[in-house]
Amino acid sequence: MSPVNRREFLSLAGAAGLVAIAPSLPTAAQSAPQDFSFLFITDTHLQPELNAAVGTDMAFKKARGFKSDFVIQGGDHVFDSLAVSKDRASSLFDLYGKTEQDLGLKVHHTIGNHDCFGIYPASGATSADPLYGKKMFEERFGKTYYSFDHKGVHFIVLDSIGFTPDRAYEGRVDAEQLGWLAADLKALSAAMPVVVSVHIPLVTAFDSYVPVPAEPPKHHGMSVANSSEAIALFEGHNVLGVLQGHTHINERVVWHGVPYITSGAVSGNWWHGTRMGTPEGFTVVDVKGGKLSTRYETYGFKSVDPKNT
Repeated sequence: MSPVNRREFLSLAGAAGLVAIAPSLPTAAQSAPQDFSFLFITDTHLQPELNAAVGTDMAFKKARGFKSDFVIQGGDHVFDSLAVSKDRASSLFDLYGKTEQDLGLKVHHTIGNHDCFGIYPASGATSADPLYGKKMFEERFGKTYYSFDHKGVHFIVLDSIGFTPDRAYEGRVDAEQLGWLAADLKALSAAMPVVVSVHIPLVTAFDSYVPVPAEPPKHHGMSVANSSEAIALFEGHNVLGVLQGHTHINERVVWHGVPYITSGAVSGNWWHGTRMGTPEGFTVVDVKGGKLSTRYETYGFKSVDPKNT
């Protein structure tokens, strides 16, 4: 039998009354992602005190010097929205918005626990406030979880902040978001490179750094309590890396072949100096040849706090 090309086959199938559904063929961009760099900048904890605005400005101006396509902000933009009045929280976000202009780049935002307004009773806010919880963040930056594509790489930004009945936060990816994540990943080819951003870590060795507390914490706040549910969804996908914040410690943990990279904080030890050996800084991310690599950059901030550690 002589070979039949695709156009002839479809014509013959149509003449025979058959319905042919042809699979989509991957484009060159899908099979070969382009090389590029971006920045992962997290835990600015911006506030008027402790020279935080000066430090953030220094970090952003240094970051602008790197050839980068965009920035992912890893969360905790301000310090603090959990326990303060609406006026204070709004002024902090105003200060952050003004300072972020120094980056001069497109910024994709990840929500952090300190970006949530009025959760602690000390704020005086109630759940009836239209900006309560994540609404103030959404008003400023948009959705708390979403995805986007860039040069053949699929980026997923997750919301890892859950709230408890006693008005506290915990690390959690809720059921609705897990459903969305499953559908988002299912729509991808297995070969599609994926990069994930999340604030509270899915995987971390943080507990190895600190002594075991005499009493376990009331809430699961240093990592995502149901991380296994999110991680299971990554199986079978080409996840190049998961970028994380929250602990202010620079670390890399590989789990099931996926690197979980936690970046040190722009604010270091909440603007009190070095955080357990990690100075103030941010992460430069390179995607090259379908692989992801990172390096941590410091920017020379000197704390004015006499308790600098």
